[in-house]
Amino acid sequence: MYLDERITIIHGPNGFGKTAILRLLDTLFSQSDLSLSNSALQSLPFEEFRVCFNDGTDFWVSKANVAQGENKDEDVIKILQGSILHFKDSAQKVSLTLPLSSIYPLSLRLQRLRLRNRASGWEEVAADNLLGEMQKEEREVIQKNIKLLNTVRGSVSLRLIETQRLQRMFTSTDLVPDEPEFEVQPVIENTVASYSQEIARIIEAKLAESTALTQSLDRTFPARLVSPTVRQRSVTEDELRAKLAALEGKRKYLMDAGLLDQEGSDAIQVQEKDQIDESTKAVLSVYVEDAEKKLGVFNELANKIDLLKRIINKRFLYKEMMVSKNQGFVFTNANKVVLPPTELSSGEQHELILFYELLFKTSPGSLILIDEPEISLHVVWQEQFLEDVQAVTRLSDIDVLLATHSPDIIAGRRDLLVELKGPN
Repeated sequence: MYLDERITIIHGPNGFGKTAILRLLDTLFSQSDLSLSNSALQSLPFEEFRVCFNDGTDFWVSKANVAQGENKDEDVIKILQGSILHFKDSAQKVSLTLPLSSIYPLSLRLQRLRLRNRASGWEEVAADNLLGEMQKEEREVIQKNIKLLNTVRGSVSLRLIETQRLQRMFTSTDLVPDEPEFEVQPVIENTVASYSQEIARIIEAKLAESTALTQSLDRTFPARLVSPTVRQRSVTEDELRAKLAALEGKRKYLMDAGLLDQEGSDAIQVQEKDQIDESTKAVLSVYVEDAEKKLGVFNELANKIDLLKRIINKRFLYKEMMVSKNQGFVFTNANKVVLPPTELSSGEQHELILFYELLFKTSPGSLILIDEPEISLHVVWQEQFLEDVQAVTRLSDIDVLLATHSPDIIAGRRDLLVELKGPN
């Protein structure tokens, strides 16, 4: 990773492993269990995949040649033994090498392991029985090391943005009549429509937070107004006028972001011709202090919405996107006709989803993996992509690793490029 720029680009022809690298990273740092039989660690063809940290900690997965025997699906363990995990922590001088299958029964999260036997079907076997021959001291050492490994894995916040972005699938559980089990049904929906509803919920939660703070400040306003501290403040008339003007600018900024309505504003208007006496100064100084706190609740959200709108509306030549606290995303065409999210082009939806995820689905310090950001994008949009991602990394405090075929995404930034080479 290029730490200063916070963006690294993986580039190479089809089949060179760009997506495989992203999937392996996602497995190592996002999945709760490394040992799932359908994970990338098991399904992808590779000899060794190594992750090295700046502090000297590293761990890697290597493929092991394990004889499977004639009965290939006798149990889950034989499938899982196809990979071996190696872990080294230089600070604590811990070295660990074990089959991924061992992590499953030794994990503190899993007490029992289900084994599939061709003759008897599914059965549960106590985890300890699988390692009955292992000495207690040896087992405790491995448990301790695995706990340390999971601590290192948990220290990395990572999110993978895959190529299938326009629709999202989630599951709903509906109780089946007369059955103790739950039937899980997949539900597919348009991602932009889903995120539109989500941003409305995010705004609603922030408004509730602001309302609670407002009520708290309003209850204590009279007491603070007559306190000796307020009476002793030395605030000039020019300073108060400047702060009031700044508050007005902040309110307009929040209105443009869709977070405040014009109606119901508690703004105090002070005309230039109005004189501000000492008692008015005291009232205004407390009012300004409270207003700054109330509006400050929206700072982070407003900045993200503002950047998202600027990026998207720079792209949408004949459409405009606004954000509403009630409706979420609102799209209009050149004739001001409101459009449903599904009427956006595939390129418009891809771009909106990508930047929404970067801004609203990440936490500071995260590593974000993007697979093929160029999908459905015009060449001009591809050329603008890196510049806009850099604006997001600065605001959201994230790092980005992206895999692309497109020379236009690179846009002359070969200093950020890692070229994948074929086997020697």
